Amino acid sequence: MPDDNQDERMARLASTNFWDELFAMRDRQREQRKSGLMVIKGSKLPQEINRQGLMRWYLHPAITDTVLSTQMFFEQEIPPGSRSGRLKFQGEQVMYILEGRGYTLIDGVKHTWAAGDVLNLPLRKEGIIIQHVNSDPDLPAKFVAAEPNFFACTGVDRGSGFEQLADAPEYPR
Repeated sequence: MPDDNQDERMARLASTNFWDELFAMRDRQREQRKSGLMVIKGSKLPQEINRQGLMRWYLHPAITDTVLSTQMFFEQEIPPGSRSGRLKFQGEQVMYILEGRGYTLIDGVKHTWAAGDVLNLPLRKEGIIIQHVNSDPDLPAKFVAAEPNFFACTGVDRGSGFEQLADAPEYPR
């Protein structure tokens, strides 16, 4: 960085009382939580088609009108006989299977599941590669998943890389 930029940065930093800024941030967070949603109705949420498949977001780093922002929480539906996209991420996600049957590949190892099961995706420093498959040719599979919102602490890469390795078949190209 050229010295001029460093001098500008120094002046900008010197003009802020960062201790007071912590209290201002606290006050903004408290105000946001006062009016934040405590009940998020799935019937009032859109289903999106994205590179991972069909998803409905309850809690997400970009959704800021909820009381809680420390978790990510979504519902995913996999059409009959289909699969999700393939994803590399840090792991530490818990999935509860609502409907259907299928399996999840975790680093190439097949883990079968059915409605009522819980799948724990492990946290690994180098990340994990996952893909979910609906084994039923006639009925959809549906699950909800929760994971800590590491985005605020570590950025979107979350220390292990965040890469879409393959798209879900339903994703429009």
